[in-house]
Amino acid sequence: MNVILLLIPLSMVLLGAGVWAFFWAVNHAQFDDLDTPALMPLADDAQEPEEPAP
Repeated sequence: MNVILLLIPLSMVLLGAGVWAFFWAVNHAQFDDLDTPALMPLADDAQEPEEPAP
């Protein structure tokens, strides 16, 4: 029974940290562009160098 006296405040602190992290992410524009990161693995990383004309 004594362990619940520790777990309830600990869960409230973790909940507060999660809510703070969510609002921090919203205020720092972390959720503005949700489409581009999903397409990044499909994009070519580097262009192949063109061979010079003889």
